[in-house]
Amino acid sequence: MFVALIAAGAFIKIPIPVVPFTLQYLFTMMAGLLLGGRLAICATGAYLLLGLAGLPIFAQGGGPAYIFQPSFGYLIGFAAGAYVTGVIAGRTERPGYGSLLAANFAGLAIVYLFGMVYYYFMSNFYLNSPIGLWPLFLYCFILAVPGDIALCIVGAILGKRLIPLVKEKERAVYDQT
Repeated sequence: MFVALIAAGAFIKIPIPVVPFTLQYLFTMMAGLLLGGRLAICATGAYLLLGLAGLPIFAQGGGPAYIFQPSFGYLIGFAAGAYVTGVIAGRTERPGYGSLLAANFAGLAIVYLFGMVYYYFMSNFYLNSPIGLWPLFLYCFILAVPGDIALCIVGAILGKRLIPLVKEKERAVYDQT
């Protein structure tokens, strides 16, 4: 289900310069919160594999050549960020808003780290379209992060309500076996 949600999130976008703002991060973050780190990285990894195999499920298409897009690092970051979010949020049975926000912000930091580093190296060394550190920071962080901060808050609110339901279902399934 999360593979489909992440793919759908790629098409819900707000155009901003350089890196489009999409709802992909919300769904990768929710995968981490609800599935835990291991299953979240499986879901985001499956999404990446399907997109690289040619399905047009990334924000700007798909296919193996997509790895040469400067924004591909954010997609890699989604997988790593979902894992980190899931591990941090999964430390307690019923995490509070503070720990969910911390998990979401840690995952977001991972996404931006991967995305910005990849963007810098692809622009400067592959595309021969040099970008300095200030423009990189401006276009790949400052312009994009306010929306993602809002998504972190929304994710914490949703997580606080949905995690107990998911845990209850897991216990019910476990008790039946």
